[in-house]
Amino acid sequence: MSIQSLTEADRKHLIHPVVSYRAHEARGVTILESGRGAYLRDANGNELLDAFAGLWCVNVGYGQDSIVKVASEQMARLPYATGYFHFGSEPAIELAEQLVSRAPKSLQHVYFTLGGSDAVDSAIRFITHFYNATNRPSKKHVIALERGYHGSSSVGAGLTAIASFHRNFDVPLPTQHHIPSPYPYRSATPDDPQAIIAASVAALEAKVAKLGAENVAAFFCEPVQGSGGVIVPPAGWLKAMSEACRKLDILFVADEVITAFGRTGPLFACETEGVEPDLMTVAKGLTAGYAPMGAVLISDAVYQGIADGADKSVVIGHGQTYSAHPVSAAIGLEVMRLYHEGGLLANGIVQAPHFANGLDALLTHPLVGDARHIGLLGALELVSDKDTRQGFDASLKLPERIFETAYKNKIIFRAFGDNILGFAPALCYTQDDFALMFERVKKTLDDLLEHADVRAALRSKAIA
Repeated sequence: MSIQSLTEADRKHLIHPVVSYRAHEARGVTILESGRGAYLRDANGNELLDAFAGLWCVNVGYGQDSIVKVASEQMARLPYATGYFHFGSEPAIELAEQLVSRAPKSLQHVYFTLGGSDAVDSAIRFITHFYNATNRPSKKHVIALERGYHGSSSVGAGLTAIASFHRNFDVPLPTQHHIPSPYPYRSATPDDPQAIIAASVAALEAKVAKLGAENVAAFFCEPVQGSGGVIVPPAGWLKAMSEACRKLDILFVADEVITAFGRTGPLFACETEGVEPDLMTVAKGLTAGYAPMGAVLISDAVYQGIADGADKSVVIGHGQTYSAHPVSAAIGLEVMRLYHEGGLLANGIVQAPHFANGLDALLTHPLVGDARHIGLLGALELVSDKDTRQGFDASLKLPERIFETAYKNKIIFRAFGDNILGFAPALCYTQDDFALMFERVKKTLDDLLEHADVRAALRSKAIA
């Protein structure tokens, strides 16, 4: 099909995630054709530097031939195997074992899903079952963070705290609650990390006290908030929140859909502070986007509570047709090999200072108020007034303009709705890739600054 006919077919038939449908119909689709390493090529032949790893997921980069090989071999050998009726497949069993061997010690059991949203949804179902099975049926309320993202399933979207995921979907549910994010740049005490940590712990304690500990099931959080604007909490925050959950007798759930598999440095972000969750959700980097797959890792205590909560002949009624899919699992095994034996995890750690330095250097730009980062996950926050941290008015529609300008400069990154630019480069990035990335990011910011309405919105001394 020609580009024009593909564009028309897309406009008529294909529903895209998280867009205005009418705006997409008017704009038309951008068709991506191929990828290699850190680069993508669109249908018009433009070569683009991907600074967002697809959607935080292509951690190993595009075009890894060994992944294609193992996927092809597994398809030829056994393209599908159900997990029902006590069946299983070798790749899925091996991948579960590898995950447990490398995850925090508390996590001993794995349930495979198709992605992050249904991993969160599965976690909620397991938690509900656990408390019912252990004779604590009143524990139904769940607490998460403002600006948090926990997918777009019919239940998980309520834990997500982003307005577009709530509007007209009748969430959050009455059992879903949120406490403020540990957001240093927007905190009243930005230079006092201990105060930020203490405020989060106090907010959790207050919320549990208001609801009653006997009614609260769990606290969900991302070690670094992704779609909420790449909010990097102070060191020690995750550990403090996990310890608070223990004292409050509620389950601590780490949503590592974005942060796992080298994104923040180690294989899992929880490793940095020695945190051992009761449940952990993962996806994205699990297969590096080469096939759909997610997982819920569950502690032995939660697993045993579910397993022993009914007569042994009674089934636990949760499952999906493609759970533990053998091709996805085979890909996951090869991706895991690339992280470790292939050196990608180590490369991500080596390259992280180049990423950090590049972001921090842009703090001198008139548009940039904050640069934040951990590992290969980071953001720039744009402001109209650096002294007051005042943002830009939504009427300027900067996110759309930034994304389009970046595309013209042959770079892809995330432009969030509140003028935060998100970056998640693949672990295969080289120092030269980072040099090109920041050259193109700066060019994009400079181009934006040439717009009269943007300059008018800035305080005059910001561009003096």
